[in-house]
Amino acid sequence: MDFDQLHTFLEIVRLKSFSKAAQTCYRTQPAISAQVRQLEQELRTELFERFGSRISLTTAGRIFAVYAEQMLDLRKRAQDAIAELETNPRGELVIAANEATCIYVLPKVFSQFRELFPAVQLQVDRSYGSRVVEAVMENSADFGLTQLPVEEKRLQVVSVHHDEVRLIVPAHHPLADAASVTPPDLLDDYLLLPKQGKTRSRLNEWMELVEDQIQISMELDSTEMMKRFVMAGLGVAFLALSNCREEIAAGKLSAIPIAPEPMIRRLGLIYRKDKALSKAALGFIQVVQENVVREPVSSR
Repeated sequence: MDFDQLHTFLEIVRLKSFSKAAQTCYRTQPAISAQVRQLEQELRTELFERFGSRISLTTAGRIFAVYAEQMLDLRKRAQDAIAELETNPRGELVIAANEATCIYVLPKVFSQFRELFPAVQLQVDRSYGSRVVEAVMENSADFGLTQLPVEEKRLQVVSVHHDEVRLIVPAHHPLADAASVTPPDLLDDYLLLPKQGKTRSRLNEWMELVEDQIQISMELDSTEMMKRFVMAGLGVAFLALSNCREEIAAGKLSAIPIAPEPMIRRLGLIYRKDKALSKAALGFIQVVQENVVREPVSSR
């Protein structure tokens, strides 16, 4: 059973004639008779009673005509709703990202997107590290924002943001005015480190030569907790500049470059290569690219 057969059937019902229906359907009469036979075979009942050149619906035909009209009407409504998405996109987009990205990167993006697509609801799946990639691969999230590189070849990756990871200390700390810092400079301090993720792996490599001498006070999964604890004098931490810009400007924290090379953090927007992108999804990609701020590496 297909929509063309339903249309033909209803034209016969409307015109009470196979020959007239053949004309409006631009088919031969044998062709539409064959369509009706196929419907009757599938439904295992006769739809029409024939009295010479006259026809009338059987009881089954009258019942089926009601449902056929509903099915064609539902098809039209579906087509209209999909067509409307081009002019008035609606629905939902789910974005997977960690806490810091949600707080410091996405608000401006969401604000701009809402202006362009007011009927599309944005949902945030607060995830960490590899879980962002998993959420996108499992289709539980439409997009992910995560630290690069991402090795999964089934994902499209758009580099959208970069800034510098620095040592973050209280404004009165002895290292606050240092031009740069090396691992041996931190042996007298307690370290507040991220529990996991790419930044933690890179910090482990950076501190490898003194790993037996460093003092790890806490392992945290919250940027906000790290900042609060550093300001409270509980230790020093490593954070991206974009995550503590306000506290640095207010003189509450100081950010010292890591030596010998700066530690650059790159964020990428990821989505499945095989995913059909709606107009709203394409709009989200564009808004991210236009509104995410790239921190200058040389800023203090």
